[in-house]
Amino acid sequence: MGVAEDSEPPLKRVKGPLEESKSLPEDHSTTKSVSCSLGDQMARPLTSQGDGETIGSQGVIRKAEFIKIITRALYSLGYDKSGALLEEESGIPLHSSVVNLFMGQVTNGKWDDSVATLRTIGLSDEIMKSASFLILEQKFLELLKMEKVAVALDTLRNEIIPLHVNLDRVHKLASCIISPSQCIRLGISGQDTEGTKG
Repeated sequence: MGVAEDSEPPLKRVKGPLEESKSLPEDHSTTKSVSCSLGDQMARPLTSQGDGETIGSQGVIRKAEFIKIITRALYSLGYDKSGALLEEESGIPLHSSVVNLFMGQVTNGKWDDSVATLRTIGLSDEIMKSASFLILEQKFLELLKMEKVAVALDTLRNEIIPLHVNLDRVHKLASCIISPSQCIRLGISGQDTEGTKG
């Protein structure tokens, strides 16, 4: 009753419109539309406007920012090689060299160097103080972990307190000097600092 033979594997079965298209002339519009794939529509390049700094039909997308968004997405999805390749090919780095230096210093536990570099990035005073506090807090906790109590106390007195940031947290840090078990009870620890250099 007009049903295709089921003895053929599913991919080999031919159904309705394709059987009918065999009887159509070769210059019929269905053969022309098949040659254009969806990928052709999606892969068309964005048009540059004027100086090449903006892209898109409206010219409202800044090329450098668009590249950075894509690069950040690639890194966040775990495509580090693709992100690095996009940075290299486009000539548009995701971060400035100073920010890359800063991130490397923090990752390697170079607390004093990272605070010094942080001051050169050009952040607002409030953000700079808050970020410095977090870095110096990690330095303090690492010193306590290495049982360098005098140096930790010096860091607290001469580097952390003068920032005048989060004084409640400063008091909790001070209590860690008196009673290391207090740090554990407060949930304060120098975690993720194994193998770092001060």
